[in-house]
Amino acid sequence: MRIHLTLVSFLLGTSLSFAAPPKECAYKVKEEIYPPRGWVKHSRPHPDHPISLRIGLPQHNFPLLEQHLYEVSDPEHPRYGEYLSKEEVEALAAPRPESLNALDKWLAGFDFKEEDLVRSPAKDWITITIPISLAEKMLDTTYHVWEHTDSGDQLVRTTRYSLPGDLHGHVDVIQPTTMFGRYRRDRATIFRVEEITDELEKVMTKVLPPVVNAVSGITVDQSCNSTITISCLQQLYNAVGYVASANPENSIGATGYLEEFANLQDLRTFYAEQRPDALNSTFKFVSVKGGLNTQNLSQAGGEANLDTQFAFGLSHPIPPTFFSTAGRPPFDADARTPTDTNEPYTDWLDFILSQPDKDIPRTISTSYGDDEQTVPKDFATRACAEFAKLGARGVTVIFSSGDFGVGDGDSNPSTQQCFTNDGKNVTKFVPAFPASCPFVTAVGGTTNINPEMAVSRFFSGGGFSNFFSRPQYQEKAVAKYLAALPKGTFNNLFNPQGRAYPDVAAQADRFRIFLKGRPVSIGGTSAAAPTFAGIVALLNDARFKAGHKSLGFLNPMLYSKGFEGLNDITIGHNSGCGTTGFNATEGWDPVTGLGTPNFFKLKDIVVPAKRSVYH
Repeated sequence: MRIHLTLVSFLLGTSLSFAAPPKECAYKVKEEIYPPRGWVKHSRPHPDHPISLRIGLPQHNFPLLEQHLYEVSDPEHPRYGEYLSKEEVEALAAPRPESLNALDKWLAGFDFKEEDLVRSPAKDWITITIPISLAEKMLDTTYHVWEHTDSGDQLVRTTRYSLPGDLHGHVDVIQPTTMFGRYRRDRATIFRVEEITDELEKVMTKVLPPVVNAVSGITVDQSCNSTITISCLQQLYNAVGYVASANPENSIGATGYLEEFANLQDLRTFYAEQRPDALNSTFKFVSVKGGLNTQNLSQAGGEANLDTQFAFGLSHPIPPTFFSTAGRPPFDADARTPTDTNEPYTDWLDFILSQPDKDIPRTISTSYGDDEQTVPKDFATRACAEFAKLGARGVTVIFSSGDFGVGDGDSNPSTQQCFTNDGKNVTKFVPAFPASCPFVTAVGGTTNINPEMAVSRFFSGGGFSNFFSRPQYQEKAVAKYLAALPKGTFNNLFNPQGRAYPDVAAQADRFRIFLKGRPVSIGGTSAAAPTFAGIVALLNDARFKAGHKSLGFLNPMLYSKGFEGLNDITIGHNSGCGTTGFNATEGWDPVTGLGTPNFFKLKDIVVPAKRSVYH
């Protein structure tokens, strides 16, 4: 079989016949889910609609990769900072030869040749682009166009697929099949965007006497209570006076999806107002699978502009990169204008992990997420493992924690009724993914400056994963929080043994950015993630100046020592699901994590005066 023959067939409006599954292989169900709440069958896709199936093979040495990750990320371990190379990570992620042979034999039964397959560098993923009709034969399933009743979004998915019984042990996951997550603009964790009127501009720019932050003791302009600027973040998070360098070893990145791009004209306007020394600078643009960079001012993205203006503005002149990944899952049901049904998020992971170490930013911020329960557990587990690969290579991976408190984002927060998607419709809090992955650093949201507090308007996402168990690095801090929680609080609404998030927090409301040539006020943990990423990039700069490696996976350091360099947030909560949600409190909490950054305190922790295990 050749892919170009499939496309010729599609253009001619005809269908091809494909080899049937080998008869000696009895098919057994590999995965079956209940139809997800809010989705209904709409129609059948055209038989020649192309779909890119990603087949994940078991990574039998992943426990060893995870051990390496924790050792190189633990400040108390002799190997701290001794990151693995791309080749070492790939060797640990590689599947067993028998798994490769079994899968190759199965694919050969459908007349696939090696040139039809796209293998990841570690050979733990195989991608094939085929018509829906062939996918249905290979997986003994039936795909439908499903429509989301509230939004009208459409996806090509199935609720069950099968594989030959003797292949089950050689395949972890195949997608897109049962994944109903929706990456769309308002699923990025932007809570609100407000145009700044002339009247509001006067209020926001009014000169007021400074105030002393009650938590950190730092003096901050009082205007930062009504609008957040680069200067506000530098003051509030004790980074005033630090001068970073343009060391090419260091770098910061932000990811963009859903046809969003960062507009350079808006960035220059932002720099002229808030970071004049960066006015003549720009960022490296990387297109993944055709990601857009039209630079049409009227099409600029609020998420992309927020990420670049604040992450890059805060960390200037550290070399910045913006990744634009093409594609979105929603499907155009018109059979003659098919769209790719793959997940753009995994396309970015494929791309970044294939890059040499020198081309991967040391800190990467992402402000997109989904309800954990809309992501099949086997897929979430494999995606989470990809983040572990990045951490083992010395990359800090940062995600926003979400903007809907303990609830989902599909209903009015004040009337949320949160139910499980397992057919039982049990009332449960709804954790977010990838924030719930134990190998990323999740950032919650705060507001105000005196005192700084959690953004409590159904805002700072946080809670406990239903997929991932609590990692050892946060056991002490989370156990303390749970022990202090009044008995019976939220009984059966969350998983107290789950990975707890967020890990940290940062300001997340009233950020002043420029969008389509106009100043706007924007809020969401989408603002908190690039803010924290900017601080991490500055810490990496200080480490490089002192001859150390990048910080890499942050969490073991944050929970063991780094919390001493954070401002503990103790006011606020994260409502949702008809409850007030969790409370911010002393120590770690599932609203603001361990707290917000104090740059110079953190610098003293991660760049000790004398060389020690922090090498």
